[in-house]
Amino acid sequence: MNVELAYPRFKSKHGKQSIQYPQNVRVLSDYLIIPKIGEIKAVIHRPIEGKIKTVTISKNCCDRYFASILFEDGKEKPLSSTEGKAVGVDVGLTHFCTTSSGLKYDNPRFLTKHEKNLKRKQQQLSRKEKGSNNRNKARKKVARVHRKITNCREDFLHKLSRRIVDENQVIVTENLNVKGMMKNHCLAKAIGQVGWGIFMTMLKYKAEENGKTYVEVDRFFPSSKTCHVCLNQVGSLPLELRRWTCKSCNTTHDRDINAAISLRDEGLRIISYGTRDQAYRQTVRRSSRGRKKSTTTLVSG
Repeated sequence: MNVELAYPRFKSKHGKQSIQYPQNVRVLSDYLIIPKIGEIKAVIHRPIEGKIKTVTISKNCCDRYFASILFEDGKEKPLSSTEGKAVGVDVGLTHFCTTSSGLKYDNPRFLTKHEKNLKRKQQQLSRKEKGSNNRNKARKKVARVHRKITNCREDFLHKLSRRIVDENQVIVTENLNVKGMMKNHCLAKAIGQVGWGIFMTMLKYKAEENGKTYVEVDRFFPSSKTCHVCLNQVGSLPLELRRWTCKSCNTTHDRDINAAISLRDEGLRIISYGTRDQAYRQTVRRSSRGRKKSTTTLVSG
């Protein structure tokens, strides 16, 4: 068992704070009733239908307060079904993702759009005296820019994942080792701002909530290098080569669309055979590394 060791982080009144109330919390139309505090005005963006279990109140670095309400609605989780349209999703940097139906969604690059403003705010922060009120004000300005970037990215990912889940019954993606990709110093900044891991997590839980099927293909499956028409695999395919022609069937492929179609076909093969242990190509090795949040069994192909 590998355990990452780090220096302890001491409690601080700065930064994120949170407190949890396991009982005696009431949620009304426009405010909360908290024990020992009383009524607190709040914007209730979703009706609470069920028994409230816990309420967690948190404060972020911008001094904004949020209440996360956990409640039990009594509804049973729908059973997943594979009857319907299937789609393969291939993620990238030039285009955020490409689907097997030929749709390409541009990478919004929110960090790049706000980078100039962020740089200016960080320069102002670095010039303030440590411990002063002006430094604390400048710190909040930097935090607000970061929060703006985060909100824009999450809004984009939520809308795109909802659209893909609503339009398809089976969603097939690739399990990526994002942490390993971040070690590439030439692409680390671009990979860090794109949010692949969050996007996969959103697709997974939204598909499960709606009775859809979500499948992850192992990262070593050669989706880009495999012709989806004749299943011929090329030896090497540089990243700068965006279109290539199969020597076996003379079909010209768009690299991203071909990868998405190959992922879709591999995912359907996994579902149809009913096994997740047999590899499509036995020469590809398995790996247990990658995102720990996903509970989907990996398939090497």
